[in-house]
Amino acid sequence: MPSRAPITRLLLLATVLAALTAQPAHASPNVKFGIQDDAWITYGPGRLGQRLDTLDRLGVDVVRFTLHWNSIERRRGRYRWGRSDRVLRGLRTRGIQPVVTLVGVPRWANGNRASQYAPKSGREFSAFAAAVAKRYPFVRYYTIWNEPNLQRWLQPALPGTYVRRLLNPAYRAIHSVNPRARVAGGVTGPRSNRGGVSPVDWLRGMARAGAKLDAYAHHPHPAGPSERPTGGGCFGASCKTITLANLNLLVREVRKAWGGRVRIWLTEYGYQTNPPDTVLGVPYKLQAQYIGEAARRVYRTPRVDMLIQYLYQDEPQLSGFQSGLTTVTGRPKPSLYAFPFPLAQAGRVDRAARIWGQIRPRAGRQEYRIQLLGDGRKLWLTPVRRTDRRGTFDTRVAVPSGSQIRVWSRRDRRYSPPLVVG
Repeated sequence: MPSRAPITRLLLLATVLAALTAQPAHASPNVKFGIQDDAWITYGPGRLGQRLDTLDRLGVDVVRFTLHWNSIERRRGRYRWGRSDRVLRGLRTRGIQPVVTLVGVPRWANGNRASQYAPKSGREFSAFAAAVAKRYPFVRYYTIWNEPNLQRWLQPALPGTYVRRLLNPAYRAIHSVNPRARVAGGVTGPRSNRGGVSPVDWLRGMARAGAKLDAYAHHPHPAGPSERPTGGGCFGASCKTITLANLNLLVREVRKAWGGRVRIWLTEYGYQTNPPDTVLGVPYKLQAQYIGEAARRVYRTPRVDMLIQYLYQDEPQLSGFQSGLTTVTGRPKPSLYAFPFPLAQAGRVDRAARIWGQIRPRAGRQEYRIQLLGDGRKLWLTPVRRTDRRGTFDTRVAVPSGSQIRVWSRRDRRYSPPLVVG
């Protein structure tokens, strides 16, 4: 609630100030926002087409989807494409770009061992990657493996093994089939965990091993509920954990390793909620707020081209992730409305709060207004305005600390969750 003046006396000043200080946003046209939730996409309620339509209405640019080599090619040279055909072609018809992750080794390729054990050589994985690229010529974005710096995903968890047997063979194979494709390596978890390798050491080891890649992919999940997208992470020379809070560390390491040609993709990120996770979760309202803060952080960070929300729906086991936009039963969290309309405070000058946001459904410039909530009433702070061509806006509104505001999409006739202005 406004704390220094009645809401009605703020309206005129707020409208005039917004008109004078509205600023166009200047995001890179390469920034893409997306979602990953393989289980929900494949096995969720309703028909596959309905679930893909839901993602389309959210305004996602990309959907990360995993192709398990060990499931698709259980017997050498015999492929089972049914599941991936349905999902990837369904995304294509809706204009959503897939980010395809290749992971999992069949027993015939690694000496009859579990799927996390590396293949004996890179030849077999190269052939599989080429087969994927030929099957799906419309796929442009690939990530090679998932969190190979952790033993649960790759053994041995060694950057040299990863580069020689997985990344470089796949990079060459995919580019030989589709020169326009972009292949990301790394795909690292945010910390080493037991028996793993820190993302900083992993990245440096990849560079020493001669890694070939167009982008470095990373999963900057928060270290805990006290960490924000904009602060609270580890810093200093001894820090080798990389979350969104210390994203600049990743930018520096990638630049030192590969110069200016390698981009950065953040291919898995999300805050768990309490309920149901009472240890690692944050309140529903904070999860929604952090979606906006994370989007703005990525939008303003050079070299970062992608941020993918993990998940759409909470996983059923508490030992899994509870970072969905809906509960395990499908009940919407506020974050379900924050994702298509992210909103964040970018600063304050006197009584003016600088507000950043985005209208994500569909492409092109979008019409929006900002609304002030309080005293049992809802008052417009701005006239109808238009975003930039990426749906992004950056403006100022004159409201005191503690006020609640939200953005309204004129075409969608929907609101973002309320944001408390500091």
